[in-house]
Amino acid sequence: MGTGMAQLEGYYFSAALSCTFLVSCLLFSAFSRALREPYMDEIFHLPQAQRYCEGHFSLSQWDPMITTLPGLYLLSVGVVKPASWIFGWSEHVVCSIGMLRFVNLLFSVGNFYLLYLLFRKVQPRHKAASSVQRILSTLTLAVFPTLYFFNFLYYTEAGSMFFTLFAYLMCLYGNHKTSALLGFCGFMFRQTNIIWAVFCAGNVIAQKLTEAWKTELQKKKEERLPSIKGPFSEFRKILQFLLVYSMSFKNLSMLFLLTWPYILLVFLFCVFVVVNGGIVIGDRSSHEACLHFPQLFYFFSFTLFFSFPHLLSPSKIRAFLSLVWKRRIQFFVITLVSLFLVWKFTYAHKYLLADNRHYTFYVWKRVFQRYEIVKYLLVPVYIFAGWSIADSLKSKSIFWNLMFFICLFTVTVPQKLLEFRYFILPYVIYRLNIPLPPISRLVCELGCYAVVNFLTFYIFLNKTFQWPNSQDIQRFMW
Repeated sequence: MGTGMAQLEGYYFSAALSCTFLVSCLLFSAFSRALREPYMDEIFHLPQAQRYCEGHFSLSQWDPMITTLPGLYLLSVGVVKPASWIFGWSEHVVCSIGMLRFVNLLFSVGNFYLLYLLFRKVQPRHKAASSVQRILSTLTLAVFPTLYFFNFLYYTEAGSMFFTLFAYLMCLYGNHKTSALLGFCGFMFRQTNIIWAVFCAGNVIAQKLTEAWKTELQKKKEERLPSIKGPFSEFRKILQFLLVYSMSFKNLSMLFLLTWPYILLVFLFCVFVVVNGGIVIGDRSSHEACLHFPQLFYFFSFTLFFSFPHLLSPSKIRAFLSLVWKRRIQFFVITLVSLFLVWKFTYAHKYLLADNRHYTFYVWKRVFQRYEIVKYLLVPVYIFAGWSIADSLKSKSIFWNLMFFICLFTVTVPQKLLEFRYFILPYVIYRLNIPLPPISRLVCELGCYAVVNFLTFYIFLNKTFQWPNSQDIQRFMW
């Protein structure tokens, strides 16, 4: 029976991947017909990749407007160049816009497979229904609108996702040297991916801390792990446990031996930052780090919107209101702190205010800019979203949650620019780690993603416009 179920799951997976790739190829064809020239950030990425493709690797050939490392261009050359040798295609063909964009479509296939493998590894396999749930979850995340859209443009998203997911998978299988190497590849696509390499190390540390904590509880004849929303006394016990644990040389040396590949990677990153004079290469004027605390609130709202079948329900709202009433003083303090952070640390990047091709421009203009009070009125929504996200992760240990939220904070808060692309990776990591939802919710989620994708692709391809001072065709996008 087990073999039959596994075989059936294999058929489901093959069908889902094949159908997704077929639809992606049709969409890719539509994109290629509509976009003959580089669009948006492609005006920097594509010419740089073409220079690499032609063998011009010198620093004098580097476009100073590019702020990420050349991982995408190097890998693209490694993919398309062999095509010219195998098929005898000319350099003009293999270095064309279409061929370079197609590299991201190949990454999307890899991402689909990696998501499936991660769901198999992260989620327990004890129910017959779970195979369908895993396939549906994989399909849903593979067509997650913000990620799926950038599979058709020459952006760093698909490759960045591929190497980060691959590193996470290797980490879960205990192959930490390979994981760190893949983390380095992810860093070459986008510097902030170093945070997810740290998350992999944090995953190992959280596992060891959880084991030690369970032993500690057994010694004290307590039965269960604390919930992430436990009372302060529980947190005091955990803090005391962490202090005692970190004072032991044996514990620290064990953690070092397990995580040294990640520590080496972080050391190399620090050397890069010192030599480079910062994280960003090229044009730094538009990518200055700041303490933009509301970015965390925007991420909570983004996650609530895209995971609403799992995070939003009458029972969830009732449970939240009941908890607020029970711990009203704590929530009052959280609300005051949140209001202060929104008041003092809300920033509007010049690109957000000026570039009307992005959806974030309209979100900001029609929600946040219309009335000054709106940003304060949304604070209860942010708190509910944050609580609902934490509540959906209560199956994970408190140490895993701690590592995840530290990495989430580090990857979002320093960004001044509000852009949904920056939320893709933390969202996918979050979504991978919640318990497998019922099939009905997954179908609802997949249906909503399909509708959002249809609308965004239709608007991008058909609802074009022009700026008064330019003849170029402009399009709406994430």
